[in-house]
Parts: sequence; C-alpha cells; structure tokens
Amino acid sequence: MIDDEDDDRSALTTRQMRITAVIVATALFMQNLDSTIVATALPAMAKSFHADPLHMSLALTSYLLSLAVFIPASGWFADRFGSRTVFRAAILIFTIGSVLCGLAHSLGELIAARILQGVGGSMMVPVGRLLLLKSVRRRDMLAATSWLTMPALIGPIIGPPLGGFIVTYVSWRWTFDINVPIGLIGIVAVSLFIREVRDSEHAGRLDIIGLILSGLAMALVMAGIETIGRGIIAVPWSLACFAVGGASGWAYWRHAQHHEHPVLDLTLMKIDTFANSTIAGSFFRVLAGAMPFLLPLMLQLGFGESAAKSGTVTFAAAIGALAMKPLAQPILRRFGFRISMVGFGLLSVAFTAACAAFRPSWPVLALDAVLLIGGVFRSLQFTAFNTIAYADVPRSRMSAATSFYATFQQITITLGISIAAGSLEVATALSGHAAPSIADYSWAFIIISAIGLISVPICARLAAEAGDDVSGHHAAPVPHIDLPSGPRQ
Repeated sequence: MIDDEDDDRSALTTRQMRITAVIVATALFMQNLDSTIVATALPAMAKSFHADPLHMSLALTSYLLSLAVFIPASGWFADRFGSRTVFRAAILIFTIGSVLCGLAHSLGELIAARILQGVGGSMMVPVGRLLLLKSVRRRDMLAATSWLTMPALIGPIIGPPLGGFIVTYVSWRWTFDINVPIGLIGIVAVSLFIREVRDSEHAGRLDIIGLILSGLAMALVMAGIETIGRGIIAVPWSLACFAVGGASGWAYWRHAQHHEHPVLDLTLMKIDTFANSTIAGSFFRVLAGAMPFLLPLMLQLGFGESAAKSGTVTFAAAIGALAMKPLAQPILRRFGFRISMVGFGLLSVAFTAACAAFRPSWPVLALDAVLLIGGVFRSLQFTAFNTIAYADVPRSRMSAATSFYATFQQITITLGISIAAGSLEVATALSGHAAPSIADYSWAFIIISAIGLISVPICARLAAEAGDDVSGHHAAPVPHIDLPSGPRQ
C-alpha cells in the first residue's frame, strides 16, 4: 500500500463521521430514489408524451450522461471553493432540475431538465463522497463507506413501490416533485452539521481544454451507442458521433500526458487496486445499470402488470441490498477482497441471468426471491468495488480519484441502459415482433449478464493481500517448504 499517514488531529470523530456520512447519504438517497422512481414511471411518461416506450431510455441516459460529462470537474471545484459549499449548491441545482422535470410537456423538455439535474448530480454525490473520505482515517474508510451507503439504499427500496403508487393513482409528475422537500432538508443539514473541507493547494488551474475534450468524447460515443440502428437519428449521424467522439478521446489522451493537472488523471490507473476496481467495476455496472430499466418495462409491457404491481416486485432487490450491507465489512475482513469479489461477482451474474426465465406464470414470491438474493450479492460487490478503489490512493490525490472513478461509474451505468435498450430492440426486430415479447426481454437479460461476467476474471487478478489494510483481513502466508536437493551433476 502507498504510504500516506493519516492526520488524526483533523480526522472526524466516530460520531462526527456517522453524522457526516448520513447527511451525504441524503444526496445519494435522493439520486437513487429519483432514478428508481423514474424507471418505474417510464411507460406512463411515454403515454403522456406519445413517445415510443423504448425511446424513453433517453430520459435516463441524458441524466446519466450529463453526470459523466461534468463529474470530472467536481474534484477541482471542491478543492477550489470548498467541498461543503459545492455540495450544498449541487443539491440546490438538482432540486431545481427536479421541479423543471415535473413541469415538462414533451420528451425534449424532459431531457433538457434531466440534463440540468445531471449538472447538480455531477457535483452532489462525488463531492459528498470526497468530503467524507478526506475527513476520516484510512482504517475507518470501510466503516464510513458502509454508513454512507446504508441510508442511501433506502431510496431504491421505497422508489419502485412509491413510484408505482404515484404513477397509478396520482401523476408521474409527482415522481420528480418528491425531491423538493428532501433537497431542502439536505441543504439545511449541510449548513448546520458539515464542516468545510478545502484543499486549494492541490487544485491548480481547471483543465478547461481537457474538460471539453473528455466531455465531447463521452457524450458523442454514448450518443452513438444510444442511437445506432434505433431510428432516432439517421445511421450516418450515429457513425459520425462515434468518429468525432473517438477522435476527441484520442486528443484528450494526448493532452493529459502533458498537462500538470488533467481533469481526468490517467496516471491513477498505475495504482493496481484502483485500476482493477475501475475496469472490473465498469463491466459489472453495465449489468447493474440495465436492471432498473429492463425490469419495470418487462413487468408492465411484457407481463401487463400495473405500475403499482411492478413497483412492489422490483423493490425486492433493494431490500436484499440493504439487509446484507452490514455484513459486507465482516465478510471482507474474513475472506479479503479478492475471494469475496470473485464470489460476489459470480453469484450476482447468476441471479441476473435467472431473470431471463421470468414468466407471467411465476408466483410473485418466486420473482421476489430471485431479485432479493441477486440484490444481496450486487450490494456486497458494490461495497467491495467502492472501498478497494481508494485503498491505495494517497489523500493528496483523493479529489482526482473520486472524480475519475465517479465518471466511469456513470458512463458504464449509462452504457448498461443503452445496451439493454439496444439489445431489446435488436431481439424484437430479429423475432419479427411489432413490440418486445417476453422472449425478447430474456435475450436482453442474457446479454447484460454475459457482459457482467467479464468482471469476474479481472477481480481474480487482484493480489491476495489487496486492500488488507482497509478490510482488516490478512492472508495467511504460504508456508515455505525446503525440498531436498538432488545429486550434483
């Protein structure tokens, strides 16, 4: 592990850490609640806007892409202006964007408002996580991560049933308005209980050219993936997005090699644990990002269930995630990161692939059981990824690391939605159906499961002792055996 002494004098006490983590989790709660409610409400929105339900994936990807484009600058803004100041402003922007989403009267207006939401979200969650990570001792990092994620998991638990109830009995517009009181409570709590954390000596100058190039690369490549062959825009325009986006990415890579403070610090990938978590986590998040999009569509459009019934089924995964979160720390301490992540990964993929077998004839309890157990293992895997990513990152580079990691998180979750939507459309076209059949949804689940499986052998390449200083696990040394030497020749 990289030598990086903790400054115990400036670190938060256990009580302060927990309070800070819960307040930061309010922002993560609001973001998770928003994403799960919106996913449940997509069919109702499509009907209101007279749009193709499969094209409603744009309501999710536009937000996530906005996050990815602006997250790289979040670390710089936090260091330059103070984490508390930026965090509080981000919650305000996200709340205003939520109000505008509820007022939208077309898919175009909704996408514009979701982009504004994404600007707020891009600073809200990564800066909140940075504020916490830069204030705790390294040995308390796993505990802080658990305190941060446990309250935030309540959002995905209540999101689907609450969204289903609102859509069925009130209006989909209320799914956005619910963010307003949560945002206001968060702003007040940040002002009262969180101290300012600033690291202006490491801020340098904002890499504006890098921000533009990286933003263009991500936005255009994702636009190409989202639109290729789906009838949203002409195919040549989709190909042009790939070409210009790829060129922008290459230009950024060249630019970052010579810039003192690049907006996305590629040298962080020289840290083994950070690189492994980034790469393996990217494949895994494709799987995780697709699930909230595919499940409500399959249950409502494929099975013919109401939004309320759909919500009561899909929230089972979040209950499993919350129930097992307290066990993440003892499991990682007992088995270490490598063994745990390989096991969690295999089981997560298996239970995601099991969703391909879902049929309307299945009892609700059977559906809930598969989703609940799958949610357990995805939750444990996310805790492992999100902790080991920062295990060997020096505190002086924590801002750059959180920006880099959060960017890849959002890009791959966005990619998961795009791949799921594209797979569903391709399967529908190949089967000759006018609308997706249940079998078409099955193929989409199989494809995203196959992509998630790629993460497992990458996790297996971790060193046996990787992250031991964070988890408290210490791999048993391999005993040395003196073998008798053979006769001299």
